Amino acid sequence: MAEIRISIGQVKRDISELVNRVAYRGERIVLTSRGKPKAALVSIEDYERLQQAQRAESLARWEEWKAECDALNERILKRRQGQPLDIEALWRAAREDLEARSDWLVGH
Repeated sequence: MAEIRISIGQVKRDISELVNRVAYRGERIVLTSRGKPKAALVSIEDYERLQQAQRAESLARWEEWKAECDALNERILKRRQGQPLDIEALWRAAREDLEARSDWLVGH
């Protein structure tokens, strides 16, 4: 279905009619201001499809990110001959380094 372009000024006058056209006839109405598209009126069904597509896209991006993390983890384990990183030791060393730098800054 082709989109219909309507100025925001007309929307102010005809909002009830426009909502009915969108809801009952499935029209998609692009709202314009000074000839430039600003927003759109779509049916709740179209809106729900957009929401579902957005959730699917977010899930796909998350799954891609998780696969990258899993691959990185495998590379790290391979490089370390299967020994996992000691996260507590890393945090402890980082904390000690930060404290040492802080002490040095206070003394100078």
